[in-house]
This record gives sequence, C-alpha cells and structure tokens, in this order.
Amino acid sequence: MKQEHYFKTLLTILLASTKLGLTSFGGPVAHLAYFKEEYIDRRKWLDEKTYADIIALCQFLPGPASSQVGISIGMLRGGVLGGLVSWFGFTVPSIIVLVLFAMLYQTFSLEDAIFIHSLKVVAAAVVLHALIGLGKKLTPDKTRIGMALGAATIMLLIPSAWMQIAIIITAGAIGLYLFKEKADTKVQPLAIGISKKAGVASLSVLVVLLAILPIIASASNLILLKLFDVFFRVGSLVFGGGHVVLPMIEREIVPQGWLTSNEFLAGYGMAQAVPGPLFTFSSYLGTMIEGVGGAIVATAGIFLPSFLLLIAALPFLNELRQRKSFQGVLMGVNASVVGILLAAFYDPVIKSSIMDATDFALAIILFGLLNIWKVPAWLIVILGVAGGYVLQLIA
Repeated sequence: MKQEHYFKTLLTILLASTKLGLTSFGGPVAHLAYFKEEYIDRRKWLDEKTYADIIALCQFLPGPASSQVGISIGMLRGGVLGGLVSWFGFTVPSIIVLVLFAMLYQTFSLEDAIFIHSLKVVAAAVVLHALIGLGKKLTPDKTRIGMALGAATIMLLIPSAWMQIAIIITAGAIGLYLFKEKADTKVQPLAIGISKKAGVASLSVLVVLLAILPIIASASNLILLKLFDVFFRVGSLVFGGGHVVLPMIEREIVPQGWLTSNEFLAGYGMAQAVPGPLFTFSSYLGTMIEGVGGAIVATAGIFLPSFLLLIAALPFLNELRQRKSFQGVLMGVNASVVGILLAAFYDPVIKSSIMDATDFALAIILFGLLNIWKVPAWLIVILGVAGGYVLQLIA
C-alpha cells in the first residue's frame, strides 16, 4: 500500500511539473512565480516561509536556480526520485522543442518570427507580476526594501556574475547583523528523506568528477566525453542562472569550431522563447554538435551538478533553519534576491522585449489580466501570442 501511495505521489509530481514545463515562459523570475502559484498557493505542498528559504538556498548554489527550486520541492515530496521526476516534467518539453529546432535549423528561419517576440512581451508581464508578489513577501519593511534597491542599483551598474555573488554574500552578512533577533526559528520542519551521509557522499562525487573529468576528456578522442566534461564543468561552476551561463558556454564551444557564432545565437534566441529553464540551451547545442546523443550528454552534464549539490545541501537545511543566525542570513539574502531580480527585469527582460509603444501596450494588457483579473499564466501565454499577431496586422 505504501508503494502504491509513493507511486501516486510521483505521478502527481510528474503531472504538476509537466504542466509547468509546458507553460512556464519568462525565465527564472517567472518560473518562481509559476512554482508559487502551483506548488504553494494551489497545492499547499509548502508554506511561503519554507519556499522563501529554498529559494535563498538555491541562490547560494551554482547552476540554474529556478530548476533547483523545482527539484528541491520534488525531493521534499518524493525523495531523490521525486526530484528527478520534477526535473523531468519541467525540463523535457523545452528539451524536445530545442532538439527539434536544432534539427530543422538549416531548413527553416525562425529567428524573426512574431511569436518569439510576443513571448518576450509575455515574459515582461509575468516577471513584473512575480516581482510584485515576491517583493511583498520578502521585503516587508523599509530596511529590506532599501537593501533590494541597493542590490538592483549595483547589479545595473556592474552587471556580472561575480558582482551577484558579492551582493548575495554581503546581504547575508548584513542580515546576520540586522535581522537575527527578528528571525522566527519556530518553523515547520521539512520531511527530507535524504541522510546527511548521503549528502556528504554526493558532494564527494561532485568534487571527484570535477577533478578527473578534464583529465580523462583531454586524453580521449571521444567527442561525447568532451561534451560531458564541458557541460558538467559549466553546470558546477557558473553562478547567476541561465543568462550568465551563455557566455561561459560560448567560450567553450565556438573557439573549438564545434559551432559558428550565428548557430550559437540562433539557438540562444529560441531558448528564450520556449518554456522551462534556459539551461536546456545545452540540448540545442548538443544536437548541433553530435545529434540526439549529443543532446542527451550535454543536458545530463549541465544538470547533474544541481542534483549532486541539492542532495548534499538539503539534509542540513532543517538544522540550519532552527538557528537565528542562519534565519537572519536568509532574510538578508532574500531581500537581495528581490533586487537582483528587479535588475534582471530591466536587463535582459525589458531591453529584449519592449521595443515600441505597441509592445508596451500589449504588456500592460497582459499584466492587468494577470495581476488584477487573475487570468492563469498559461492563458496569458496564448493571449500574448495571439495579441502579438493582431497588433502586427493593425500596426
């Protein structure tokens, strides 16, 4: 009976995450809003405090933060297998589209398609909605609002992955000093079905792979092994999410002659237009370099570090959440995250989506439908694409 219940739990996770994987346009900021709407508001799988703590934890880890949040929620519901199922549902729709796009790239020109630009306008509305919701929850007082605005200002002036890390660390230190006495340590414990021994073992595997893969790959002529090494290294070391990973991958891929710059940028444009995590750009690149086998290897390489890091970190989360000092750090980090996302709302979201008054008008309508009339996000996507075509005809 227990086995049957566990199977139903996994099936529920798969259905919920697949729904999100088919409708979650808009990048990491929007993904967090979609997750909150589905997992916290609708299904009540976690309380908002726990959700905020998981977001803060994933901001500390390298790799795709929004994907890691989804994997974490899956792990809390169904163990490591639950995390894998959650990742599969959220990620595979995007992988399929990008693999097909790579296969059809030389036959069809989709770079200037109206629907791609319309989806970017949808993203602007969704991200603004997400920012307002997260801001209300994570920056409830003037001190934290000030921290968020400061973080946004610095990120806009010095937009780099290292500056983002510095902001998060600094905000954590400020939070430790300012908020630890305000921290609520009476939090609902998380049922994490992963032992601390498994966490230590997982971290050890990550470190060993990082050390030996480059050596093995350089001594081998197998292109798939070299691909796995490149994408595993990127997934293990890059902070700042999908947009930051792109220049790092380009330095690994284009100079070697595996892809041209035009092929690389075409895939980047398409990756922004599909739902799910931007890290599935790796699926497009793998397909272009070495077919479907390359897609599988590249995708596995870039996401595997996230699983290893989360298995290492989650068993220790309960204990940390009971400490006022850690809660204070999280309160500071959460405030800085709002600022970092505010900066990202301008660049790249607004800069790449709102090109004229027509785009702005469509974005206002979509935001009103989403924020005031509570139209579901998946319908906003459909209305946004349809609106883009209508406005193109009358403009």
